[in-house]
Order: sequence, then structure tokens, then C-alpha cells
Amino acid sequence: MAWTEAKLIAEAILEGFERHYRLFREITAHAQTRFESADWPAVQVAARERISFYDRRVGETVDLLRREFHLRDPSDFLWRRIKVEYLRLLPQLNQPELAETFYNSVFCRLFDRHYYNNSYIFVWPLISTEHLEAEIPIFRPYYPARDGFVRVIVNILRDAGFRRPFRDRRRDLRCLLLAIRQRFPANRAIQQNFQLAMLCAPFYRNKAAYLIGKAINGADQIPFAIAILNDEARGLYVDTLLTGEDEISDIFSFSRAYFMMDTEVPAAVVDFLRPLMPRKGKAELYTAIGLQKFGKAEFYRDFLKHLRYSSDEFVVAPGIRGMVMCVFTLPSFPFVFKVIKDRFPPPKEMTRETVKEKYLMVKLHDRVGRMADSWEYSHVAFPLERFSSALREMLETECPDSLDVNGDQLIIKHLYIERRMTPLNLYLHTADEEEIRHAIGEYGDAIRQLAAANIFPGDFLFKNFGVTRQDRVVFYDYDEICYLTDCNFRAIPEAPYPEMELSEEVWYSVGPNDIFPEEFETFLLTDPRIRRVFRELHSDLLDPSWWRERQAHIHAGYLEDVFPYPSDRRFRLVRDDCPLHRV
Repeated sequence: MAWTEAKLIAEAILEGFERHYRLFREITAHAQTRFESADWPAVQVAARERISFYDRRVGETVDLLRREFHLRDPSDFLWRRIKVEYLRLLPQLNQPELAETFYNSVFCRLFDRHYYNNSYIFVWPLISTEHLEAEIPIFRPYYPARDGFVRVIVNILRDAGFRRPFRDRRRDLRCLLLAIRQRFPANRAIQQNFQLAMLCAPFYRNKAAYLIGKAINGADQIPFAIAILNDEARGLYVDTLLTGEDEISDIFSFSRAYFMMDTEVPAAVVDFLRPLMPRKGKAELYTAIGLQKFGKAEFYRDFLKHLRYSSDEFVVAPGIRGMVMCVFTLPSFPFVFKVIKDRFPPPKEMTRETVKEKYLMVKLHDRVGRMADSWEYSHVAFPLERFSSALREMLETECPDSLDVNGDQLIIKHLYIERRMTPLNLYLHTADEEEIRHAIGEYGDAIRQLAAANIFPGDFLFKNFGVTRQDRVVFYDYDEICYLTDCNFRAIPEAPYPEMELSEEVWYSVGPNDIFPEEFETFLLTDPRIRRVFRELHSDLLDPSWWRERQAHIHAGYLEDVFPYPSDRRFRLVRDDCPLHRV
């Protein structure tokens, strides 16, 4: 009887997963229609809805199991058999790694068990995915040495499967040929295996589509991406060609929203991408294509491996300590761990649930390359001996309600994990004039792009922004974040008497949502070098009318363009002396 019940339960869990991935693929596959019809509001709605699909399907499966099988308490005998029966079903899938994670989520939701120490679930993957790419091709090969670049480019654009026509295919062809000639050495020897490998399905995000591929020449694999936009009046057009690891990594950044990319075999897509961006792990790449729950599970596995092969201590993260979060890091591991404090000192007026809501808001929102993504975890076990005394004192003082000691492990009941960055205030402290100019330019651009996405950071202090490995400035402190359209931007009224300007008390009323951009200069730009550069590059951010104009754009339904590549990479005028038969 137990074996029969175990088999039925395993099948029910698998049915829940298959329903999840079927619906996930349906909303993802419609990305092409949304892109080609320029239905940008629908693009944003679909991106938000897809993130919540996983938890909904897990909840539905849990409800079914409780209703049909009356599961209340875990039985060692039963669940060991369920796991065996489930494992037998996985080889029939093209997403077995995702199905294992779904099983884990269902079990933990059923019994509130914690995955860090549980023999009933798949802590480590048991089904290989390496054979799947051979069975279901995910990329197409093209041979420029045989067919010529002109024909190859024409075929690549045709094979992408767009239904909406290109507004000027000849112009796009010229732009791509010129970019190839400029960015690839003309004297490079062509090896026998020279080819372009293109992933079959385009990647969609926001208002753009990307064709991702690699040039294979001998042992070299050079990544590239063709960015395609929609001129809503005249058709599609190629906006740029991006090449090299850094430029491709930028569009797959942890500070951007998840791609819509339809695939039957996600493991094969990730295996294709990994050599192109070797500094990104599987967890980040799965997350980039919208499979953040598996990315989260894969990240935890990477973390366990790193703990096993390292011995440094967890320490308090560098920078000014925040009023809402305790932040710590492991120096040898490029991430930070953020724990909500038990109490917030004045002037903070919020609850733990409010902070969680802010982080969820960021998760569901378009991050436009300017807000760090985070993985949210519950009940994570850390080796207690690896915590520095200063860190342990900080945690025990600031957030004891989030801690539990179990033998030699410190259990943190709830935390967020993000990519580690250099706090902007620390970066500016040691920066030279050129670095200051670049960083302040990036800082202002981050504020502008967040505003374009209807995000107001709330707290503009430099300590709340970080500098990435590629010198981009990204916002990462979300407790004061809100929608730009919820703010009331005002100019400071003229004082009725000159003496009042010297008073510590303001002479005008201030509402709860009132923002006075003129004050940014007083509180932020105390360093004359930084003030000079900011006023030169971003003085309009101190004007309330600039902010009100952004609000008007948002209310009018206008979705601004925010490109994940520099403006000088965009195709504009193309010389007529780039013949189509030469590259």
C-alpha cells in the first residue's frame, strides 16, 4: 500500500511541475507577439506575473496533496519511497533539474522543513542533463567562409522567426558588416572549424530582442549579441552588435530583469552561455532566463561547495552600517548577506513586513540595470566557527530574533543574498578626478534610469549605491524605495524673512510624500569636487520640474528606452563605402 501511495504522490508532484513549466513556457512564448506589437504595458505585466507562477503552482500542488492524501506529518518510510518513485519519473523530462527543485519546494511547503539538512529532498541533483543538448538542438550553425557574411547575416535574421518585417534590411546588413569589420581583426587566421553558432530562440526583455551567438574559430569562442528594436511605425531594426565577454555580461547583468526566452531544454541553453560569460555561475544564468527558483537552489549548492573548500571567516561588510539591515560577507565569496534588524532606530518608521514588501517590489519591477537582484532564503545554516567575533556580536545585538543556534551551526531564519559591490562612498573616498567624474556620471544616470522606470530611491546617500566590477553604479538599499508617481516634488518656497533661511526650523509645511530636490545638493554634495562634477552633469536633477516631467511621461503611458549598452555602440549613420560583398 505504501508503494502505491508513494507512486501516486510522486506523480501528483510531477503533474504540478509539468503544469508549472507548461504555463511558464506559454507566457514566455508570447513575448514575440508582445514585442512585435509594441505592447509595452503587457510586457511589464507578463514579466511580473511570470515571477509569481512558481509559488502559485507549488501552493496548488500542496493543497492537492493535503486534500487527496491527507498529508500532515512527514513519515520517514513514506517519503523515502516517494523520492525514489519521483526519481524514476525524471528521465522522461527535458527539465529534470527544475523538477527536482519543484519537489523540494513542495516538501518544504508541506512540512515547513528546512532544505539545509534534509534527507527527504534533492540537496544535490541526481539526474544528469548533459545528454539533453544532443537530443534537442538548441542552436544553429552558420559558415561564413563557405557562404559569405552577407548570406549568413540574412539567414540569421530570417531564422530568428520574426513575423513583423524589418524596416530597412539593407541598412541593417550594412551596419552589421561594418561592425564585424571594425571589431574583429582582419588578419586573424581562419581555422577549419570557423562558424557562427546562434541560439535558436531570441531573448526578449523590456523593449528589445537579442539574438545570442558565438563565433567559433579554432579554440576561441567569441560571444556576440545582435540587439533588435521595434520602430513602432515602420518595423524592426538592428540597433547594435555587442561583442566580447564584458558587453554580453552587461546585458545579462544581475541588475536587470529576467529574459523571456522560450526553451524546452534550459540546461542546454545555460551550458551554451557559460563559456561566453565564465565569471557568471549557473545560478545567475538560470536566473537570467527567468528560472530564479532553480537559480536560487543552484546558488546554495555553490555556497556549500565554497564553504567546504575555504577557511576564511564571515565578517561585517565594509561601509557605513545601515539602520535597517545587518550586512556581512565572506571575503573569498563575491556576495553579501543581509539580515533585517529586529528594531529600527528613529527616524525609520517601518516594520519587518514593510522591508520585505520593498524587496518584493524590486523583485517584481523592471530593474533597468540599476537595482541589484537578490535571492531570498529562509532558515540557512552557517558554520558557527566561521563567524568573526565582531560579526557575531553585531548579529546577536541587532537581530537576535532572526538567529537560532543548532549545535555547531548558526541558523539565520531569513536573509537576502546579493552580489557584492564596492559602496560608492568608499569608492569616491579614494578616487582620482577621472574616477570621480565617471562615478558621479554613473550615479546620476542611475537616478535618471530609475526615474524612467517609475522608481524613486528615497535615500540618495552614496552609501546606498554600489560600484560593480565593470564600474557601473547600482542601487541596493531598498527600505525607502517607492514609486516615483507617489511622490510630490516641490520647490522650496521663498522665506518670508531672510533671517528664516538661517533658522534650523523650516518655514513651510511638509507633507509625508513631499520631496524637495533642491535639498539634494545640501545633503549629498558636501565635497567641492563632487559638487562641481554633479552640477556639470546632472544639475537638472536638482530641479523639481525635471521630476514632474518624468511623472507626466509615466502617467501618459510612455515607457522610456533604457539600453544595456553605451549609446556610442548604437548604429546610426552608416557609410556608403561599406560594400555588401566585402568583410
